[in-house]
This record gives sequence, C-alpha cells and structure tokens, in this order.
Amino acid sequence: MRIGLLGTGPWAAAAHAPALSDHGDLEFAGVWGRRPEAAAELARRHGTRAYEDVDALLADVDAVAVALPPAVQAGLAVRAARAGCHLLLDKPLALSAAEGRAVAEAAREAGVASVVFFTGRFQPVTEAWIAEQADTGGWFTARAAWLGAVFGGAGDSPYARSPWRREKGALWDVGPHALSVLLPVLGDVRRVAAAVPGPGDTVQLVLDHAGGASSSLTLSLTAPPAAAGAAVELRGEAGVRLLPESGQGPVPALGRAADALLAAARTGRPHPCDAGFGLRVTEVLEAAGTLLGDGRGARVTD
Repeated sequence: MRIGLLGTGPWAAAAHAPALSDHGDLEFAGVWGRRPEAAAELARRHGTRAYEDVDALLADVDAVAVALPPAVQAGLAVRAARAGCHLLLDKPLALSAAEGRAVAEAAREAGVASVVFFTGRFQPVTEAWIAEQADTGGWFTARAAWLGAVFGGAGDSPYARSPWRREKGALWDVGPHALSVLLPVLGDVRRVAAAVPGPGDTVQLVLDHAGGASSSLTLSLTAPPAAAGAAVELRGEAGVRLLPESGQGPVPALGRAADALLAAARTGRPHPCDAGFGLRVTEVLEAAGTLLGDGRGARVTD
C-alpha cells in the first residue's frame, strides 16, 4: 500500500514518519505539509518525496496518515476519502460532532477503511487488558486519570507550542485516550453527568455508561511533572483491576495501527477504532465541553 503523510510537526516527525518508513508492507510515498520547507526536510530524512500540492499527493497514494491539528484533519480527511484514500487518522477525530460526522460519512460513502490512532488501543499489553476486562464484565465503577505536564513542566515540551492544545486543553487532547480505554469495557456513554474545571486546563468528568457503571475522569496537561502519568482502576464483581504499564512507545503502536488499516482495507471489515468510533468519542467530548461552558475547561496557565 502506497501511503502519504499529511503533516510535518513534532508528532509527525517523532512518530508518523518513522512508523511509515519502517513498515514492511507500506511504501512511504510522500509528505505534504502547510510549511513546504518542513515537508522537504522531513521527506529528505526519510528518503521520500515532498509534495507542495495536497491533491497531487492524494492522487498518487492508496492511503494517508494524518498528523495535523484536529480542525485541519477533519477537512482533509473528507477530501482524502473522496479521493479514494484509506485513512489513518489521529485523535481527536475532529473538534465538533458535525465535523467528525462528515469524516465518518465520507469514509463510508467512499468505501475506504479508516483507523483512528488511540495509542493504547494499539499497544499489546493495553489491548489485551481491555479485552480481558470487557469479557469479565460486572463492573460497578471506574476511575481514570490522564495527567500530562505539557504546560506544567519546564516549558520544553514540543507540544506546548501547539495552538489547538492551548485552546482546547486536556479535555480534547488526553480525553480521547481515557475514553478509548473505558468505552469498550464499560459500554457507550449514555450521559455526561458532570464536568468540572480544575487547576490550569484540568477537567474532571463523571460519566454514566450503557453497561450500568459510572466512571470518573481527571484530565490535565498542566500537572506537575512528578504527578504526570496515566492510570485506570476498575471495581466490580471481579474485584479491583488496574491498567498495567504498556511498555511500548508510539512508533511500534503506530505500526500496529497501520497493520489494522491494511487488514480493514483488505477484508472490508471495520476496525473497532474506525472513524465511527472516533465520532462517538468526539460526541462525548463535545457534550462535556457544553457542560463546562464558556471555554472554562480549555484555559491554560503559562
């Protein structure tokens, strides 16, 4: 499968480009970015071609991987699907349910495969734990904490300069990770019961799940570095279960996401993390943002 990369920022350079160029069943055919000089440099480092015209890249490939801000991703994903390209997308799928729905509908109408890269869902240890807990069932409640120090550390994170992260905060950046773990275990979210802002961009959510359980989420990008990390605790008939450390970085996980895209394209069977699932996560985040109101959960303290 010939695949192109849309995006040239820190995430594209650190994760997407290495994963695509190292994958044995992909031909990394080219890079397009909003900054042509960055596309040229990234293409040079990985022995591929830089495109100045995104439509020219779409015409030359079978699939695209997208490493762009979600508001940019949504429109280009629709464009790529209509050009017949399979979609390896990043989270969040979009910044509104309407934009996310447009992506999911475009993929369905074009008959192209889609996979949204929720990192944990493509890490073997996390994936196996999710499957085991979903099979176990009987969960009463869950607590999840996804705490990053992007804005709470020394300021040297390359993602601290991301305008969309500063505008939308942890709800939209790490919220998708937490939801991607909880939804397959506890069931769909019937209601966002509460959404409360905390320090910096911190958000605390209470969710009511279709399986009968409730969950509480604490999300932040402004946590002190010593407090950063991710944790999930389930409590139910089987006792207490804790999410284990994944032990795997984003590049191998992205390779597994590419495997999933190849399989979905070959078989026609949707992956559980397709654009439809990405849309559902977006709908939950939008509902939480509505409860927060006035952007209170999106402020960032420098």
